[in-house]
Amino acid sequence: MDRFQSIDAFVRVAEASSFADVARQLGVSKSVITSRVQQLEEFVGAPLFHRTTRHVRLSETGELFYKECADLIARANGLVDQMRESRVSPTGTLRIHALPGFVLGHMAHLLNQFQNLYPGIAIDLTVNDAVVDPVKEGFDCALQIFPPASEDLIERRLFQVRRIFCASPAYLAQHEPVREPEDLQQHRLGLYSRYPSRDRWVFNGQDRQVILDLKPSLRTNSVHMLRDYAIDGGGIVCIPTVVAAEMIVAGKLSPLLDQYQLSHFWLSAVFPKTQRNMYKLRLFLDHITQSFSEIPPWDMAMMAHDAQRAAVR
Repeated sequence: MDRFQSIDAFVRVAEASSFADVARQLGVSKSVITSRVQQLEEFVGAPLFHRTTRHVRLSETGELFYKECADLIARANGLVDQMRESRVSPTGTLRIHALPGFVLGHMAHLLNQFQNLYPGIAIDLTVNDAVVDPVKEGFDCALQIFPPASEDLIERRLFQVRRIFCASPAYLAQHEPVREPEDLQQHRLGLYSRYPSRDRWVFNGQDRQVILDLKPSLRTNSVHMLRDYAIDGGGIVCIPTVVAAEMIVAGKLSPLLDQYQLSHFWLSAVFPKTQRNMYKLRLFLDHITQSFSEIPPWDMAMMAHDAQRAAVR
């Protein structure tokens, strides 16, 4: 029995709650993973999992030793990374899951720079709005605005995500003005379906706070769909400035309720504590954070645009 392989298989199955998912991640058959875990169970003399046709969960013995085994795997992988770092340029593949709102229009340049710095690292990038568990789906990390789904995941904050209500100048010219948050309730709204706050909206002004439940005419998991809907005159939308900024600067969208602040979120990297590509992942995440100042470039562009508008007035 290769004890390290068996312990690694045990930790992976514990994190993914699935033998089949681990096999898919490693590119081996399910029977290989089952055999490795069974060998460890025979060596320990006790079952490490309770298995049913639908679920896999840790047994009492598995619960007892999981954390130490996970720490052992993490330390071993960290040591290998350090050894490799000291001798050669990093190589291998990083599997990343990311939200379209950040990736489209902003990430290609970052990827180009990163791969110029580290040509031996290949990026396997999946882009969609789905909420994923990076462990179960086999990703090294997920770039998301949602909190980690498990205590076994680490969250590293990368930068703030600000949101803004906006609409096309043509729509605003044909409808009642929006001077206060309550005015939104008289308009057709498009809202993102996966904000952690859902339908509860808190507007913080200098002298008052307004809390509203907003009912949209359009709800979607695509912030780019909302942007296009607003540009087409469909109504008022709330989208991240990372998506809205270019169209606001171009005059195709007009910001609303500037005197109020919405709660912000963080774009975070979420990854397992036992990350096996930690060195490469750290290089990648460091590159993202170093590429942005405290104020991301799209927010800087909007601030400059606002200053120009104020000067004209």
